[in-house]
Amino acid sequence: MATSSGLKPPSGAALQKAYPLGKIEPNSAKYFASCMVGGIIACGPTHTLVTPLDLVKTRRQVDPKLYTGNFSAWRSIFANEGLRGVFFGWTPTFVGYSFQGMGKYGFYEVFKHIYGDTLFPNANRTLVFLGASASAEFIADVFLCPFEAIKVRMQTTLPPYANTLREGWSKIVAKEGVAGLYKGITPLWGRQIPYTMCKFATFEETVRYIYKQLGKPKESYNKLQQTGVSFLGGYIAGIACAVVSHPADVMVSKLNSERKAGESSGKAMTRIYGNIGFTGLWNGLPTRIVMIGTLTAFQWLIYDSFKVWLGLPTTGGH
Repeated sequence: MATSSGLKPPSGAALQKAYPLGKIEPNSAKYFASCMVGGIIACGPTHTLVTPLDLVKTRRQVDPKLYTGNFSAWRSIFANEGLRGVFFGWTPTFVGYSFQGMGKYGFYEVFKHIYGDTLFPNANRTLVFLGASASAEFIADVFLCPFEAIKVRMQTTLPPYANTLREGWSKIVAKEGVAGLYKGITPLWGRQIPYTMCKFATFEETVRYIYKQLGKPKESYNKLQQTGVSFLGGYIAGIACAVVSHPADVMVSKLNSERKAGESSGKAMTRIYGNIGFTGLWNGLPTRIVMIGTLTAFQWLIYDSFKVWLGLPTTGGH
């Protein structure tokens, strides 16, 4: 895979020499499976921990007048519903984003190898990152979509549409069939694919830039220092992709809560946009920047720490 300067990153043999991978060969089935497990560990728990932020963000996207601010929202929810209310919707969040993490990170490594090493070995590095991340997210969203639909309905309706993942799944399937779980797939792709393209390409290039500014090759730093770079690069990438994907995030929340039976996605989005206008697409952005920046930073930290624990190289920097 060529860089924009025409220089190629280390070959598989060079990486094998630089990093003792033990029984896990680079770009093997076991390597890709390990990356999928790393994605599950990175995404499921981190998204679950920020459920209180996501809950308030989603409700304010649907009804900006519902709460005056995040802290007042949490105080109100806690006073009425206790800690369970603050973390309401954590189950579909945990399951859905665990599946999404598996697809996002695991298939990113798969497609990066296919596009960069096999199909287009002389392609521009950034184009490979963008193509691999878009392909991976397309698959990951198929895993995520049913759980995202349930989560949004649970969080944006008062009283709640459902109180548990099982109840939400049963109610949607009973009323709308399995298709009801996927009616938000198009706007979800519209939100998540640009988000992930920005997340992975920005991360890879940011990490490379950090090592360039430090003045020494990545391999000259210890694993703790490398994972620190991953955290910093992840936070910068998170801020960028939060802004890029926010309008689509608002539309997904609106569609899942307000779309009428039998209404097409295009017609529903046109109607919703007519109601909220351009400024309405940016409701909740500051909260989402904090949430996604922190979330992305810790995801890259956890993912690369897991890879280091397995004896694999951290992501990026070549």
